[in-house]
Amino acid sequence: MFFIFSKLLVFLLSPLVWIVILLFFSVLSRYPDRKRKSLRWALGLTLFFSNPFVFDEFSRLWEMPATRSEKVKLYDVGIVLGGMSVYDEELNRAQFFRGVDRLIQTVELYKQGKIKKIIFTGGSGRLLHPEMKEGNYINRYLLMMGIPEKDFYIESESKNTRENAVLTKVLLEKNNINGDFLLITSAFHMRRSLGCFNKAGIVADPYSTDRYAGPRKYEFNHLFIPEPSIIYSWDTLIHEIAGFITYKIVGYS
Repeated sequence: MFFIFSKLLVFLLSPLVWIVILLFFSVLSRYPDRKRKSLRWALGLTLFFSNPFVFDEFSRLWEMPATRSEKVKLYDVGIVLGGMSVYDEELNRAQFFRGVDRLIQTVELYKQGKIKKIIFTGGSGRLLHPEMKEGNYINRYLLMMGIPEKDFYIESESKNTRENAVLTKVLLEKNNINGDFLLITSAFHMRRSLGCFNKAGIVADPYSTDRYAGPRKYEFNHLFIPEPSIIYSWDTLIHEIAGFITYKIVGYS
């Protein structure tokens, strides 16, 4: 039930949904004054949520800072969270999103000798096709990247961040894995992840990847030219903030 509720909440909090509702209201309303106000609000929200500079500044406030790889100490295990791909049944291969940086950075840390073992945690986060579990096919890609099978573990049953933590704890206990842990996930996702893993009894240091807010830019395009793709990025940020608050309320983190 919580899983379904979280998906519904993501939809309702989407800026694009707000904009579309206002546009419909401006068309369907019989009152000229309400039509104008709705249209103005729709236009204002579109300009606000498509502005790259505004999004970067909000992201900067939320994301946990990244760490230079050369400053990372030696860890026994790097725990990398899924949510970076979907499986294309027709082509029989994974399609990766920008979150794949989590996996790439993990492999790089392993190759540099910064982490000895890798745990990948991620099942299916989809309401439809729950059988398409991410961990099942990420196993193949880790092998292709040259990671020996003895040096990684796969957890493929979790559907959300809380289950990532709880089922990773089960995996650690089952395989008697101890030591220092490094938690690897997207910068915007790190706050909620750390809270869940701490709640599950796993003390880990953060290693943020694929951050949205890079160096602050004062270029004309970045300051004033709308970018439609930024609206989708706001979906990600708002979803994460809402998830963090919800998890706190229900005691998941």
